[in-house]
Amino acid sequence: MNVLLDSNIALDIMLRREPFYHDAKDIVEDSQNGVYTAFVSASAVTDIYYIACRILKDEKLVMSRLKALLKTVAVAAVTGAEIHRAINLDWADFEDCVQYTAGENLAVRYIITRDTDGYAASEIPVVSPEKFLDMITID
Repeated sequence: MNVLLDSNIALDIMLRREPFYHDAKDIVEDSQNGVYTAFVSASAVTDIYYIACRILKDEKLVMSRLKALLKTVAVAAVTGAEIHRAINLDWADFEDCVQYTAGENLAVRYIITRDTDGYAASEIPVVSPEKFLDMITID
């Protein structure tokens, strides 16, 4: 099963944001252990890097954490096709729409985010980290 992590989940890990860090870390660890394959989109990686650098003010630390994250999650391609599809879908949140189109191409089963409102038009189920972890535990 493939899942797509929204930028806020990756940032929870990179920035060790409480109280969100532990759920995000559990999701990434489950992916590393082969329970499912977690992806972040290629377009999100640069956003994650930029935001983390602004907040942590330590480029080496950010790069170290980014490298560690990308050892455990895969990167979903974002090409012109995803960008054009996102433009044509005309969502209120363009960035989330780009994430959605990257997820479509991977046939992800879920998009995991703390910003479920940004994905209101998604045909892919959108779940919070807590809900996702509960579902995986039940399965």
